[in-house]
Formats: sequence, C-alpha cells, structure tokens
Amino acid sequence: MSQHRSLRASSTLGAKRNVLKRFERLEILKKAGQWKTGDRITGLRKTKPPV
Repeated sequence: MSQHRSLRASSTLGAKRNVLKRFERLEILKKAGQWKTGDRITGLRKTKPPV
C-alpha cells in the first residue's frame, strides 16, 4: 500500500519553504553584514530563503 503525498517527509517533496528558522535567518543576515554578534536575537529583519 502506498503512502499519501501529504504524509511524506518534507525532504522528499522538494517544496521550497518560505518560512525560515531563526538560526537560518541569522546566517543570512550575518552574510549580508546586517547582524553582528551581541545584537538582539528577537525582532530580526525579514529575509528571503536562498534560491
């Protein structure tokens, strides 16, 4: 019996996530130079996921 599409693991679906975890947003902001160590971790800027 096969598994329904909606129950598969997200990695097998290959869909692009449009909501990032906080640590993922920090990595993007660090690369762009918009966040430094010691800055507040709450109230981060919006970021787009990498393509």
